[in-house]
Amino acid sequence: MNLSVGITIPQRGAMIGVAPLGELLELAPRAEATGLFESAWVGDSLTAKPRPEAIGLLGALAGTTERLRLGVGCMASFPVRDPALFAYQWATLDQVSGGRMVLAACTGIVSADGASRHEGRNFGGVADIDRAARLEENIEICRRLWSGESLSFDGRFNRYENLTIEPRPMQDRCPIWIAANPAPGRYWDRALKRVATLADGFQTCHLAPGVLRAMVGDVDRFRAEADLDTDGFPVMAYHNVNVGPDRSECLAESKRFLDAYYGPVFNESMVEAWTAAGTAEQCQAQLRDLVDQGATAITLRCTSFDQDGQFRRLCDDVLPELLDR
Repeated sequence: MNLSVGITIPQRGAMIGVAPLGELLELAPRAEATGLFESAWVGDSLTAKPRPEAIGLLGALAGTTERLRLGVGCMASFPVRDPALFAYQWATLDQVSGGRMVLAACTGIVSADGASRHEGRNFGGVADIDRAARLEENIEICRRLWSGESLSFDGRFNRYENLTIEPRPMQDRCPIWIAANPAPGRYWDRALKRVATLADGFQTCHLAPGVLRAMVGDVDRFRAEADLDTDGFPVMAYHNVNVGPDRSECLAESKRFLDAYYGPVFNESMVEAWTAAGTAEQCQAQLRDLVDQGATAITLRCTSFDQDGQFRRLCDDVLPELLDR
């Protein structure tokens, strides 16, 4: 199967007793050594869903890997960070890694307990209602700075005068994907049109049966309407995996893991849709379904309190046959 597979490092697990941070970061060089993976991803949040900071971790991973693409899925703090400073940091990461960085930016809204609203108040006075517009403006600023131009910019949220950054990213162009998981309703079209017209790729989660197919179909439609090529546009499913002989027990552990990781925000049906669970054969079938729905890549997070055992089962039992290697 022509499928790109990534490993997602659950760095927030270091805060909930899953494993020490150093042990979790070792998943990336271990994944690279197997030859089965093409990318490694960390999560991001400042205070809305606190965890070890993403840019710092990516610098560490750039030094412990040589081949894997490195990314953030998703960069939830992107609308909160100063875009010029972020562009400078990301360009440096791209240089340090030898041109391996992939940014998946998102709005980072966490409505539960007003978490992102509180975060925004403390980091620049960013309101939830402005996060989508800030994301769009920040993407423009990063692209222009990375092009090497001297930037004079008077936007809705940011102002710069004759600003240049050095070094520029090694990649030209340095990819910016957008991560989005819109619920059906008023924001669906806006979110997916943003992906289609502003991004170099799409990262999303399969939280309900068939939703990935629906999102990919609309992204393709919006790209066609904008006279943009639909062939070769990357679509990455950010997915969970739990391999074991009893599917129901695997799903139950994944639910416990996700409840500890995020709080009880994902119900059982969402966990089932979002997790390849059960025997190796069952997991392979569920991952093939994501490809059938339009995913060109999948990054996998082991939603288990036994990270080492799950990683071994994933590499020994699931991926070789899935990838025909």
